[in-house]
Amino acid sequence: MQSTAKTADEYIASLPEDRKEAMEKLRNLFLENMPEGFSEGIGYGMLGYSVPHSLYPNGYHCDPKQPLPFLAIASQKNFIAVYHMGIYANKELFDWFTTEYPKHCKTKLDMGKSCIRFKKMDAIPYALLGELATKMTVQEWIATYETAFKK
Repeated sequence: MQSTAKTADEYIASLPEDRKEAMEKLRNLFLENMPEGFSEGIGYGMLGYSVPHSLYPNGYHCDPKQPLPFLAIASQKNFIAVYHMGIYANKELFDWFTTEYPKHCKTKLDMGKSCIRFKKMDAIPYALLGELATKMTVQEWIATYETAFKK
């Protein structure tokens, strides 16, 4: 479900009532914990955090007009999703996250390549996601991205 919102505030305001609190909490969590340099915006119909062109002029290889995406949160039809490109591209970070998850959450990890899905709003491990947000700087993400994705 892609949103047509133009700003983060519009995105949050457009959500169903039962999703607003969790999404606002995730937004604030990432704003407070992500290393300096990532910028908030709307990308691909989701609330996203990316490396701006001012820091990485090449942009995203799939569409160089877009800033380099790193993390996004979205309210999908049946769940809230956190998309973290770092855990997709960095096996050490992926292994850390999958090892830590059961220590923070009783529900089974529901995860795709970069997508972590939460069907129950009260089962979101905010502390773990806050720690995950601190694990990769802009410079580390650019280096990882160029190694993993750029041809």
